[in-house]
Amino acid sequence: MHPDPGSPWRVRGFRTLFTASALSHLGTNVGYVAIPLLAVTVLDATPGQAGALAALSTAAFLLIGLPAGAWVDRLPGRRILVAADAARAVLLASVPVAWYLDALSLPQLYAVVLLNGCATVFFDVGSQSILPELVGRERLVPANTAVVSLMAGANVAGRGAGGLLVQLLTAPLAVLGAAVAYLAAAIGLVGVRSPGGRAAAPAGRRLRDDIAEGVRHVFGSRELRALALTATLGNLGAQMINAMLPVLFTRDLGLSAGMLGLYWAAGGAGILLGATCARRLADRFGHGRALGLAGLWFAPAGLAVGLVGRGPWLWVATAGWLAAMTKIGVDNVLGVSLRQRLTPDALLGRMNATFRFLLTGALAVGSALAGLIGELAGVRVAVWAGAVCLTVAFLPVLCSPVRTLRELPPSPLMRPPRPGAPTATPRS
Repeated sequence: MHPDPGSPWRVRGFRTLFTASALSHLGTNVGYVAIPLLAVTVLDATPGQAGALAALSTAAFLLIGLPAGAWVDRLPGRRILVAADAARAVLLASVPVAWYLDALSLPQLYAVVLLNGCATVFFDVGSQSILPELVGRERLVPANTAVVSLMAGANVAGRGAGGLLVQLLTAPLAVLGAAVAYLAAAIGLVGVRSPGGRAAAPAGRRLRDDIAEGVRHVFGSRELRALALTATLGNLGAQMINAMLPVLFTRDLGLSAGMLGLYWAAGGAGILLGATCARRLADRFGHGRALGLAGLWFAPAGLAVGLVGRGPWLWVATAGWLAAMTKIGVDNVLGVSLRQRLTPDALLGRMNATFRFLLTGALAVGSALAGLIGELAGVRVAVWAGAVCLTVAFLPVLCSPVRTLRELPPSPLMRPPRPGAPTATPRS
């Protein structure tokens, strides 16, 4: 057993994963800013085309999200992570090469973001599934705090740096920087070593049966179902806002790419703040009650995002975005820890894939919906619609049994299996 249930940093595999993931998240966030700005400023993309680009970047979770979970449960987690980052490095490197050869086009960007999204499916599902195996379930809250804090820090550094790199070096060179970060991450992830092995999939078991088992596990639990609905609505609203911000900032408001990067960085700072406070809130109010209170305290501030404009309104909207993302930071630590704790090892990949299918599928839908609203009713209306959705997203958790949980429930590995329920191989 793990000697210290409170410190994931004692686990070498976790330290290696954390370091390599820092580079991976940096590349993701630089590309998050640089690619849509490249489309708008270099290829003169319309609001509808910008929305389509954002939708394609997450559409892979709708296309292969659920099968990816079943594959992750059958394959070595480290190899999945290495292959995903290597693929992302190659894909993004193709963009500045095409730009240099004067051959860059919107269809190429569409293809790159779609395939990059496919690699991201496997990276996200694999990294969340390997974490309990690396650190043990007793360390999930501090481990997830560290991971979410890393993601938030990458949002601040990566998106802020992405905006400045676009402004100083041009968007294609910023994309090249993201490709280099992915390559370095792939090399680092080679060093991740797991202390245990996954249970092998039963011989002759069909992939669709594995997928269905993961979906039933999520939607058959009132707690998991509420967590999934809240996170899905939050992603839908946030992406409707984010898909339109490059057009709103650079074309309608005449603000610089650097200001857009700093605005997005404020959201990363909010996630970092929420992740840092999550464990303290859970200790004081209880695990589930902290999730509900975070929604009541912070989510209404998301309406201020709709006021974004020049001068003081920019700072009002930035403060609202920071507060809304603080709530997301709390959710990302406590909600992810709860769903990992409620799931046996043998179902972790499929549970995470089901969540990612819903959450990132919401990003694709939000992008497409924002593009449609932006074309028909205007960019500002699309931003307001996203702000309203983001504000009410906490209600499913508030109205569910999650709000009554004082502590994380016992691991399902500690419970006697129900008749017919899947079994899992204990980890040391």
